[in-house]
This record gives sequence, structure tokens and C-alpha cells, in this order.
Amino acid sequence: MAIFDLLKRDAGRFNLPGTRPLNRAMRRYLPTGLYTRSLLIVILPMLLLQTVVAAVFMERHWRLVTERLSEGTVGDIAGIIEVIKAYPQDSNYDKITKIADDALNLTIAVEENGQLPPPRPRPFFSILDDTLADQITKQIHMPFWIDTVGDSKLVEIRIKFDSRVLRVFARRGSTYASNTHIFLIWMVGTALVLVAISILFLRGQIRPILLLAKAAESFGKGQKTEGYSPRGAEEVRRAGLAFIQMRERIERQIEQRTAMLAGISHDLRTVLTRFKLQLALAGEKPELSGMSEDVDDMQSMLEGYLAFAKGEAEEDVGTLRLSDMLERYRAEFEMHGKVLTYQIQGEDEIAVRPNAFTRLVSNLVSNSQRYATSLNIEARHSAKWLTLTLDDDGPGIPAASREDVFKPFHRLDEARNLDSSGTGLGLAIALDIARSHGGNITLDDSPRGGLRTIVRVPA
Repeated sequence: MAIFDLLKRDAGRFNLPGTRPLNRAMRRYLPTGLYTRSLLIVILPMLLLQTVVAAVFMERHWRLVTERLSEGTVGDIAGIIEVIKAYPQDSNYDKITKIADDALNLTIAVEENGQLPPPRPRPFFSILDDTLADQITKQIHMPFWIDTVGDSKLVEIRIKFDSRVLRVFARRGSTYASNTHIFLIWMVGTALVLVAISILFLRGQIRPILLLAKAAESFGKGQKTEGYSPRGAEEVRRAGLAFIQMRERIERQIEQRTAMLAGISHDLRTVLTRFKLQLALAGEKPELSGMSEDVDDMQSMLEGYLAFAKGEAEEDVGTLRLSDMLERYRAEFEMHGKVLTYQIQGEDEIAVRPNAFTRLVSNLVSNSQRYATSLNIEARHSAKWLTLTLDDDGPGIPAASREDVFKPFHRLDEARNLDSSGTGLGLAIALDIARSHGGNITLDDSPRGGLRTIVRVPA
């Protein structure tokens, strides 16, 4: 398969005339799959070899054998003509006809005062016509007419000498190499067998690579891959084993981080609970109201930090109904005196991690709810991808800051990327969830004058 990559790379590297069209054609028409490329690497040299053998060796062999056979047949005809000229015969030429039939395997007839038919058009490609004509011209030196067209097993040759015409019917197999197709059948049959064997072996070698790619893709989307085990060639096994070890290290690191965060969460929540208890015992005093709000903010910030650091990767993939989720957000918008509309194209149910995906959409919808008065959500669910397009009429985000707003704790003057806790993690958490599903989130200008948010995930 590397040969195709080299051809594509070299075609773009050198600025030769006609290189760019060739490069575009190769990128468009050459296969990209490993299995197809491997098959072409096996099949193309075989086809090239067979083409050379058929065009060079077979053509030369066929022409040489045909020349020898035609030379012998024409020599026999020339001998018959000399016998007819030199020795008196009976009026029906019975004796010479019997000799030609028994000894030379030729059927002849002599026509007195005969004439040659008009010349027939020659076939576009016929070695027999050319060879017979050359041999008759070379050995007999008399006007002639030949007929080799058709599926008949006989070839008709007419020779005019004196006032007579000799008609000769020779077997087609005696004038040219008629068994050449046997070699071609063997060659093509052997090639088909080799191709079938190659397909079986390549399929067995490619399958472990496809399984490894599928396991890596599933792990990248946060799905479980316990059923994968390395198999195939040694190099593929080593790659599979390296993938398993990498997966185990990542999972172990996530578990350690989750355990550490759980401990930190427990300790911090204990301290916050003490603060709340002391504030409750102190009673409702004006000077303590600000401290109580600070404790609530610390509680919300702590929950946001833990949610961002921990993520939702341990959740299993399930089904989620888009209409139910979007209808719930529409009701929330209506409670706040705002408008949310949505349209769904394709299947309503999607295969995602329900809680994580709901949080992703909730962060984006809450962001629009805080800074816009109306929001339109368009959901397009195709065979492989789910695309959510959120258009609001809020203040939007400048183009220069659209990549920075996904960074944790990044704040804008408009505070457009803050969640309800004010930690600046709303869009960062949403992007983290989208990428854990194997998708992405992009920002653009909305036709409504605000922000357009596009979420694209495989579902």
C-alpha cells in the first residue's frame, strides 16, 4: 500500500508538466482502504505479467507455429498443382483427388474454365489470412483466393492456373495454431486461483488491523473495549498489545484521579458543611449574609470543578430521545419568558451516553438562555452523524475569541462562556463531552445576529 502513498506524494512534490491533474486523478480514483490496496498490490503485477506473456510470448509462438503449418499446407498444394500440370489425368481427376485426401488430408476439386471470386474483405486481426497469403505468393506465384472467415473448421483456398481453378479445402487446425487457447485458459485459471488464495489470506491478515482500529476508535469515544484481544501477524499483535497497555494505563490514571477527587470532594464538602452549620447557629445577621452567599458559591464552584475533572467517561452508551430532551429545554425557556424552537430531521433516538450528552446540550442551551431571548435548535440525524445547530440572538462571541472560550476558566467581558456557577467551565465541559463521543463543537455567526453553535458527534 505504500506504493500508492509514494506515488501521490511524489506527484505533488515535483512540478512536472501534467503532474497536478495526475495527482488529482490518483487521489480521486485510487483506493484508500488497506484491504483494497493490498489486493491491488497482488493483482496488478500478476495482470501485468500475464499481459506481457500474452502479448509477447503467445503472439510470437502463435505466429511462428502458424507460419510453419501454413508453409506445409501451401507446399502440399503446390505439389498437387505440379502433378496436375506434369502428368495427364483422367477427366474427373479421381486419382489425384484420392491421393490428396488420403495422404495429404486435403479435399480438392478442379474446375475447368473456372474464375476466381472477387476478393473478400480481410478481418481486422487475422494472422492466418496474412500468413497464408504470404506463403501462396512465395511458393506458388499464381492468382489465388482464400476464405478463412467464419466458424467453419475448413479453410477454402482457390488457385488459378492455366484455364483451370484448383479448389482446396484444408482443415483449419492444419493451417494455424488452433490450440493456443488452452494455454490461455490455464494461465487465466491459475491466476484466478491465486487471486482467490490471496483474497483469503489478505482477509485474514487485514481483519486484526480492522479490529484494532475499531477498538481504538471505540476507546476514543469512551466506549468499552473488553472484547478485544491481539491477533494476526506479529507486528499487528505487538501494536494490539501496546494499545491494550496504553488503555490500561489511561484507565488506571483516570481511576486514580477519580479516587483523589473523591477524597478532595469529601474533605472540602466537610469543611463547607461546617461553615454552613456555624452560619446557621449564628442566626440571620446582616453582616453574615455575604458569607453565606460565598459558601453557596464555593459549593457550586466545587461541583463544577469536580464535574470538569471527572467527566462522564465511565457512563455506558445508551439511547436518548431528542424530542424529550429538547421539549424539556423549551419548557424552561417558556418559564423564563423566552422562546426556544427546534426541528428534528431523521431518527429521534440516538446512541450516546445519555447523561453526558444531556449535560453537553444543557450547558449550551443555558448559555443561550442567559444572554439571548430566542434560540432555534436544528437536529439532523443521518446514518452516522448527529449534527445540532443552535442559533440565538444574543451578543455572540468575537471570532478571535472563539477558540479561547473552550479553555477552562477563560472569561470574556461578556461572560458568554460562564455556566451557572460562574466558574468559566460551561463550554469547556461541553467540548470535553463532545470529544469523548468522537465529535467536536464549533462556533460561528448566527443568521439571527447572535452565536451559532454546531455540535457534531457520531450517533
